[in-house]
Amino acid sequence: MTAPLLIAGVGNIFLADDAFGPEVIRALDQRPLPPGVRVRDYGIRGLDLAYDLLGGCGTAVLVDAARGGHRPGTLSLIEAEPPDGTVPPEAHGMDPAKVLALATHLGEEPLPRVLVLACEPEVVPRGDEDILPGLSAAVRAAVGPAVTALHALVPLLLADPGAPAAALGRSMESGPTHPAALPVHAAGTAEDR
Repeated sequence: MTAPLLIAGVGNIFLADDAFGPEVIRALDQRPLPPGVRVRDYGIRGLDLAYDLLGGCGTAVLVDAARGGHRPGTLSLIEAEPPDGTVPPEAHGMDPAKVLALATHLGEEPLPRVLVLACEPEVVPRGDEDILPGLSAAVRAAVGPAVTALHALVPLLLADPGAPAAALGRSMESGPTHPAALPVHAAGTAEDR
């Protein structure tokens, strides 16, 4: 039986801050998530992720570096838009929009709900030919808060897979001055603490 919740690290470990997703998945080895959650590092294997999205999970959370115009290291929770047919499917890459388009193209069943726990990158190489292993300091500092955010987010999604993304979290700056997890708690938002 497939786990109801998939946590998927995506990104290229040789392209600086693009390695954020795999680093978070590696950090989860030290702080495992509860039963009912499948945690996997997909790296740049978009085809594998597309098939796993079609494999019966109810909700997927992609952990990825993504530009959003925030300060480097900022975490955001984003509800992925369902593919609308304008993005071409691609089997040999890890652009989340293209992976969702590929999954839609491959399967007849509707896709699960997809959320993205995104970290604003500081260093992104200009092209695949630029090999820059290692996260920037700002993104490295966001790995721990991302793990904490997932530990707060996962129980909410297991209890209510359809919980509105706005109720699950807001952007937060990572680092020692912002210790709160991304998801909203009854006591207030991450920005209130």
